Amino acid sequence: MEKYAILSDIHSNVFALDAVVEDAIWKGATRLVNLGDILYGPIAPRATYERLQTLNALTISGNQDRQIYQSTKDEVALNPTLQFILEDLGDAPLQWMRQLPSDVLITDDIYACHGTPDNDLMYLLEDVNSGHPQVKRDAEILACLNEVHAPIILCGHTHLPRNVRLSSGQTVVNPGSVGLQAYQDEWPLPHAMQNYTPQASYVLIEEGIQGQWDISFHRVDYDVQSAVQAAKSNGREDWAHYLKTGRC
Repeated sequence: MEKYAILSDIHSNVFALDAVVEDAIWKGATRLVNLGDILYGPIAPRATYERLQTLNALTISGNQDRQIYQSTKDEVALNPTLQFILEDLGDAPLQWMRQLPSDVLITDDIYACHGTPDNDLMYLLEDVNSGHPQVKRDAEILACLNEVHAPIILCGHTHLPRNVRLSSGQTVVNPGSVGLQAYQDEWPLPHAMQNYTPQASYVLIEEGIQGQWDISFHRVDYDVQSAVQAAKSNGREDWAHYLKTGRC
């Protein structure tokens, strides 16, 4: 019987990835699932790609994976972080990202996407109209799921660990972020996501008694200082602060 380790939003943080994989395997994980936003970040894109190639993880694409290979020359010219990522990666990781699916039905019981089933830029669980995340109303979440009826829905994108039971009986699980515990964004309007810890986050899922699913959230210490130094070296003091504190 499979024991799934659910990872998301690694954001080029190979130091956090290594620690999470070690912890998950030690806790008995038999299958790794990666929910996207993998290589975008000022830390170690190529090293993160190479580490993932050793893991045989089931991987889907995130919005910032698309950003890497869909960006125009003008967009790259205006984004020093993207310039660094493309120079560090080379061609093979770009080809790998291009072939990743946007979602996947892992089993009849487990479905995975990055944002929502139809849009990797939208948050499935969070409403950020106030500038801070609040869980959406049950009906709003169900509307976002559209025709997805799997009992377990996996999503990422927000970097916030969540376990939300819906009126349909379905459970939506966001494992949080492996590699970045805080960020600020301007879309769909200005807001901040914060976990208030530098520790990496992931989830273990396995089928329990009477067909129920055991879902456990895990926080893992890792070599944060190496990630912070990489971000600083690449001109991202904002990322360095997010990584070090889990705060904006």
